[in-house]
Amino acid sequence: MPRSFLPAVVVLLGLIGPPLMAADYDLVIRNGRIVDGTGNPWFRGDVAIRGDRVVSVGRVTGTAEREIDASGLIVAPGFIDIHSHSDFLLLEDGQAQSKIRQGVTTEILGEGNSAGPYRGKLSPRPRTVRGKEREWATLGGYFDVVDDAGVSVNVASYVGLNNVWRSVMGESFARPTEEQIAGMGKLVDEAMREGALGLSSQVMMPPGSLATTDDIVALCRVVARHGGIYSTHIRNEGTGVFESVKEAIDIGRRASVPVDVIHLKIADQKFWGRMDEVVELIAAARREGINVQANVYPYTRGNNNLVSIIPPWAHEGGRQKLLERLRDPAMRKRMKHDIEHGVEGWYNHYTAVGGDWSRMLVSGNTTFRGLTMDRVMAARTTGRPNADLLDELFEILLEEDGSVGTVFAHHTEDDMTLALQQPWCSVGSDGSAYAIAGPLRRGNPHPRNFGTFPRVLGVYVRELGLLRLEDAVRKMTSLNAAKVGLTDRGLLRPGQYADITVFDPKTVIDRSAYSEPFQYSTGIRHVLVNGQPVLENGEHTGALPGRALRRTGRSN
Repeated sequence: MPRSFLPAVVVLLGLIGPPLMAADYDLVIRNGRIVDGTGNPWFRGDVAIRGDRVVSVGRVTGTAEREIDASGLIVAPGFIDIHSHSDFLLLEDGQAQSKIRQGVTTEILGEGNSAGPYRGKLSPRPRTVRGKEREWATLGGYFDVVDDAGVSVNVASYVGLNNVWRSVMGESFARPTEEQIAGMGKLVDEAMREGALGLSSQVMMPPGSLATTDDIVALCRVVARHGGIYSTHIRNEGTGVFESVKEAIDIGRRASVPVDVIHLKIADQKFWGRMDEVVELIAAARREGINVQANVYPYTRGNNNLVSIIPPWAHEGGRQKLLERLRDPAMRKRMKHDIEHGVEGWYNHYTAVGGDWSRMLVSGNTTFRGLTMDRVMAARTTGRPNADLLDELFEILLEEDGSVGTVFAHHTEDDMTLALQQPWCSVGSDGSAYAIAGPLRRGNPHPRNFGTFPRVLGVYVRELGLLRLEDAVRKMTSLNAAKVGLTDRGLLRPGQYADITVFDPKTVIDRSAYSEPFQYSTGIRHVLVNGQPVLENGEHTGALPGRALRRTGRSN
C-alpha cells in the first residue's frame, strides 16, 4: 500500500472501532421462576433462545439481542390446547387473540369434524381466508393453507370420523359395506400420511353415532400403524357414561391404540356424584396396560346446539330433511315422544338437564342470544298459557334454519374437579379463537373460549389449592404433547421449540362470564411462539410465527 494512504486508513479504522461481536442469543428471559412442564418443583433461572429453539435453561451467561425480565413471574412452556375448534376462525384472522391471551401456543383441532378430507360424497366448501375464498380437499391441503396464510399459534389436527364417514356414505344412514369401511380406512391412512395426529370421533350424534365399535376399531387399526391416537367424544356422557367409557377402553384394547376421552364428565343429573366410578374404570384399564387418558375443561356447562335435542333418526339426509320433518305433524309427534322418553343409546340433552329450560343458555348468533330458554319460551308464549313448549322448540329451529348454539348446565363442580385431579387427565378448552372486537366477536360464546387455562391457574391452583402449580402446568403442556406425539414441544429444555408462556401467578385469572363472555383473561404477560414474541406485556404484537405441525410416525 502506498505510504500516502496509511494515515487515512488509520483514521478510518479509528472511527469504525473494533469489529462488533454477535450476541450469544437472540433472546434471554431472565430471573423467572421456571416451571419446566415436567411436574418437577419450580426453580429460579433464565431461558435462552436462538432462532426458534431453546438453547439453555438455568443460569445463562452471555449476551442477547433482547432480554425479558421475568422477576416475580412464572416461565413455563406454551400451553397446548388439546381440544380446540379454531379450524376456520384461524383462517379468517390468524392472530388467535382469545387463545394467545390465555398462553396457548399450540391448538389441536378436530372433534368428529376436521378440516379435511372432503372426498367422494362430501364436497369441499369455500372458506374465507383473509377475505378471500379458498378450497382444499385433504387435511394436508388445510395445513398448506394455514402455512400460506400465517397464524400466531401452531396448528395440529386429528382426522375426523365424520369427514371420513360422509366422504364414503354421504348423508345416508345405511350400514356401510366391508368395501366402504375399507374405503374409509384408506382416507384415514391418507390423512395420517399427511400429518394427522390420529382419529377423532364425536359418536353422540350422527354421522359419528352410526359407526359401531367394530367400525371404529377397524379405522383405529389404521391409526395404530402410524403411531397415532384415538380421541373421542364418547357416545353418551349422561346415563350411558359407564358403557360409553367402557367402549372407548375396548377400542383402545382391540386396536392397540392410545385413547383420549374428550372433556370427561357426567352430564346427567341422575348420575351426578359418581365420577369416582368413571375414574376407576380408566384406572383399571391403565393397570391392564391400556393407554387410556382424558381431558377436561374447568367449567360445569357444555356447549352444543338446541338441535341436539332432536332424536338422531330425524337427522338422516341432512339439514333440509330435518327441517321437513320438523314441519310434519306426524314426525313432530314421534319426536316429542322420543325427547320425553328417550331412545336407547342416545344422549338426550333435554332429559339430562331434567327438562329444565332455564339450564339452556342461547349462545348462537340469533335474536335470543344471551337468554336462557325459559325466558325465550315465556316471551314467545305470552297469552298462550297452554302452549306446547316442544312445539315452540320446533318452531324456533325452523326459524333459525335448524341451528341454535346453546350452553347446557349439565354437570357438577365436584365431578369435574375429581377428574381434573387425576394424573392422566389434561386440560383442553373445547373452545375457539375469538376476539373481543371485529368480525370474530360473534354470538354469545362459552367462557372457555377466553378463560380455560388462566382459570385453572387462578381458581384451581391459587384460590382453591386443588392442584400444585407444577402439576397444573404439566396438564397444560407436556402431558398434552406426550398424548399426541409432539416430542419437541411442551417442555422447557434445550432443543425444544421456543413456545413459552410467562405469567403472573398472583394475578392470572379468567374474566369471561356466561352473560358477558367477551373479556380476555389477565395475568398472561408474555407469549413466544417458535421463538418470536406474540404477546408482550399483555399486548398482541401481530406476529404470525405459528406453523402447521404435521405429525410424523411409523408406518407399518
